[in-house]
Amino acid sequence: MIPSETQIRAMHREAAPSRAAFESVWTHCRIVWSIASQLIASSGAPDLDADLVRAGCLLHDIGVYRLAVDDAYVRHGVLGAELARELGLPEVLSRFCSHHTGVGITAEDVARQGLPMPVADYLAESAEERIVMYADKFHSKSTPPSFVTSDTFAAAVGRFGADKPARFDALTREFGQPNLTPLAREFGHSVR
Repeated sequence: MIPSETQIRAMHREAAPSRAAFESVWTHCRIVWSIASQLIASSGAPDLDADLVRAGCLLHDIGVYRLAVDDAYVRHGVLGAELARELGLPEVLSRFCSHHTGVGITAEDVARQGLPMPVADYLAESAEERIVMYADKFHSKSTPPSFVTSDTFAAAVGRFGADKPARFDALTREFGQPNLTPLAREFGHSVR
């Protein structure tokens, strides 16, 4: 049911429109898994399904490859869930794609902000979904890619809604803080 890292990497290669896109997204997904595995180890969360978290981390941004030039980036989650379903992946895996953006998107957020996606709740519900969503906040595929501290993310997330900083704070309390320094050295990305 849960594909291996090799199988997920092949899915990325097949979906990627270019080698550069593959390298950017695949590296980011691997980094998110590194962060999540560190958080699992340090939080002592024995109830988490680490194999499911690994697959979720490695798949969560696969929809980026389907973004059209004029698409809003927020659509990558729903596009990824569609792609995951087309690949025959179960709903538990496709949800990592559509339910990891920001600190969760509500149907009210979609309607109020006029987001270009179906009006629905895109909230991480399981602990596995929450840790993938949380780990994703600590790395950006920006040019150049960089690691993002809790303080930097917390300062930025409020622009998406008054409830967002509190949601991020709850995730921080649940999973703790990652140590970004060794990852920044390993991947050669700055920390902002």
